[in-house]
Amino acid sequence: MQRHKVLALHGATPKKKRGPKTCLADAQVLEEIKIVLRNSPFVGEGYRKVDARLRAEMRVFSAPRRILRIMRENNLLAPMRCRSSPGPRVHDGTIVTERPDEMWAIDGTSCMTDQGNATVFVVIDHCTGECLGAHAARRGTRMEAIDTLRQAIRATRGKFDRDVAAGVALRHDHGSQFISHAFQDELRFVGIRSSPSFVRSPEGNGCVARFIRTLKEQLLWLTRFATVDELDVALRDFAHRYNNHWIIGRLGYKTPAQHRRSFLVEAA
Repeated sequence: MQRHKVLALHGATPKKKRGPKTCLADAQVLEEIKIVLRNSPFVGEGYRKVDARLRAEMRVFSAPRRILRIMRENNLLAPMRCRSSPGPRVHDGTIVTERPDEMWAIDGTSCMTDQGNATVFVVIDHCTGECLGAHAARRGTRMEAIDTLRQAIRATRGKFDRDVAAGVALRHDHGSQFISHAFQDELRFVGIRSSPSFVRSPEGNGCVARFIRTLKEQLLWLTRFATVDELDVALRDFAHRYNNHWIIGRLGYKTPAQHRRSFLVEAA
């Protein structure tokens, strides 16, 4: 408005807004929008679909931004899902334990082979970072996850029996394999306490996620496997090599096996 007054004082004609001029006022466009929303067989459609329907029905040809403005001013926009807070954290900001075999973690990833996509399950220790179990299968079912857990139990306990892993907690996400009845029954049988991570808080399962990143960078992304069985053998070899030769900064640049041996010496 001030620009137009200055131009008028100097005898100049103010420039008109570029683009075609609509013959419909906002009130008329609003009524057409309400008709489209009322006749639509769906609910929750946004302004882009409303604009497309108006054009398809030859009712209104207007800029999508104008449709957005009118719908926003009249509370006609599609409802949006509000972000919800996952709630207060009950841990103290760290998931690394003080001693081995206090908390394990299990998670899965995928790997492409010549036979097709395969699922890889791993179990690691939150204290030492050891890979206690690694297993590949064509299908990532709950039974394959149980087999990986049994590897970890035999590697640390030397046997498999009722309550053999009492005192261990298992961190896992809300994957269908881990919250299944069969997997949870297996945890109760061996005495492991289930410790699911917070929803929308991947840092709660960060120890195993960090190991899977190393696994991908050092093996899965570097080698093409012909069969799933070949991948399974390579996973076990990598777990042994990782535990005995991979140095970790938070462990004082020691290997996971060296860190576990230091606790065994202290206990002895």
